[in-house]
Amino acid sequence: MTLPGPAAPPSARSVLARDKLMRTAERLYAERGFAGVSVRQISEAAGQRNNSAVQYHFESRDGLIRTILSNHTALVEKHRIAMVEALRGQDTVSLEDHYGCLILPTVRTHIEAGTPTWYARFFAQAVVEPALREYVLQEHLNTPSLRLLDEIGAVRRDDIRPDLWARHGTMVRQLSVHAFAELEYDLANGRVDPARAEESWHTLGRDLITALCGLTTALLGPL
Repeated sequence: MTLPGPAAPPSARSVLARDKLMRTAERLYAERGFAGVSVRQISEAAGQRNNSAVQYHFESRDGLIRTILSNHTALVEKHRIAMVEALRGQDTVSLEDHYGCLILPTVRTHIEAGTPTWYARFFAQAVVEPALREYVLQEHLNTPSLRLLDEIGAVRRDDIRPDLWARHGTMVRQLSVHAFAELEYDLANGRVDPARAEESWHTLGRDLITALCGLTTALLGPL
């Protein structure tokens, strides 16, 4: 009996096609919403002659979206895990450091991507898409860096009511996700000078950390 050998690596052409489809889908979904874009439109806008290119490379629309999410999660994770690891061994972790680990890796990823970007708006829609919501939350929350931050970070108290804890998490997520999406929109549409993109991302990061610290203290009490 002859066992099958390892699968051949994808060709350079296939890798380029997948990348173009992902970048095109991210942009179209960010600009028009998930309901306003078909997989055929993505294929056409990406310059693919085969209208079934999305199905060929990703099996389905949701497979394409999940791949985009996973790729961006990995980009943020490489920054966040280093920041969280640096907190190991500290007797206490401040709220500022806690939320710095949550916010600043995303800031850095947006700066590295240049201007314009589309992912923040794409992600804001994915978070509320019924068919994707649970996957998006688990993809985000189950990263090694966030699991470690839950263990060693500042927001750790056993006496917080589960319903209050859940509302706190929702508020933190909504504020962060939509603040990033708003700035990305403003940069892409000239409401904020693209020449000041890096400065604007840093400012947003600092303001978000301050706001989240205030929100947490006000809602949960001293930690």
